[in-house]
Amino acid sequence: MQPDPRRLYTSLRTLDYRIPEFAMPVIAHVHTGGTVLDVCCSYGVGAAQLRYTLSIADLTVRYRDPALATLDPRALVAADRKFFAAREQRRDVRVVGLDASTPAIRYALNVGLMADGWAEDLERSEPSAALVAGLAGVRTITCTGGVGYVGAATFRRILDVHPDPANLRAVLFVLRVFDYAEIVRAFAERDLVAERLPGVTFPQRRFANAAERDSALRDLADRRVDAAGKEDSGWFHAECVIVRPAVEAARVPVGELAARISARPSPNLVRPAPSVDRDDVVAGNRSGGGACARPTIPSRG
Repeated sequence: MQPDPRRLYTSLRTLDYRIPEFAMPVIAHVHTGGTVLDVCCSYGVGAAQLRYTLSIADLTVRYRDPALATLDPRALVAADRKFFAAREQRRDVRVVGLDASTPAIRYALNVGLMADGWAEDLERSEPSAALVAGLAGVRTITCTGGVGYVGAATFRRILDVHPDPANLRAVLFVLRVFDYAEIVRAFAERDLVAERLPGVTFPQRRFANAAERDSALRDLADRRVDAAGKEDSGWFHAECVIVRPAVEAARVPVGELAARISARPSPNLVRPAPSVDRDDVVAGNRSGGGACARPTIPSRG
């Protein structure tokens, strides 16, 4: 994996990556304070948007700037520290990150995008003592494209060592090619309710090529998921799964929560329109497995 995110953002731009434009307003609404843990955080892509008045479009423009292309990684870190220090930021949001990539975590920490981070693969091993300690203040978990690289094992290991798992919240954007039922069960084991945001799916990015499109359509057909108007039009689509304590989920139904999110203004994002979903089903019927790894064409944020 590269020591900095320039190649990543080039790929994101090429594939018209847009899931953060949908995810950030949802996260901002669900998060009620404390620390955010970004699972599959990569180079701090989500942290940059949660903490600063920046969109994914702003970031892709920056990292495709020819003036940055000749900088060595150390010089880029120094330039990025100045860039982010000059931006208005949300002082009330603290973000920590988990990713299997040591270079990505190192970059995000060196630039100052995240307060802490750990390069660990919880699909294959238990969390380190440092990670366990770092999870103590986490109140919200986010994963905006990593399911499929991580699965239920990662979330179970986080929940197992968290001091108060029954009061956690989470926002997961899951590609429809993945079954996430086991992840839903992992949260349910801790009295957390995971529900799909009803009525919509969200375009994540364009397919890289015909082979990727065909593979996705086969996966969807195997799962009896209708791809009409979504994946068959050339885009990966994701479902949004919101996880809340059982008492809160009973008090505010997910449909009401969706209406509140839609009504809430977002100061730094211009959101493209999501896709209306004819299959209005609550989450729990489609989970990826594997490492929070380094795909050739990135599909996480």
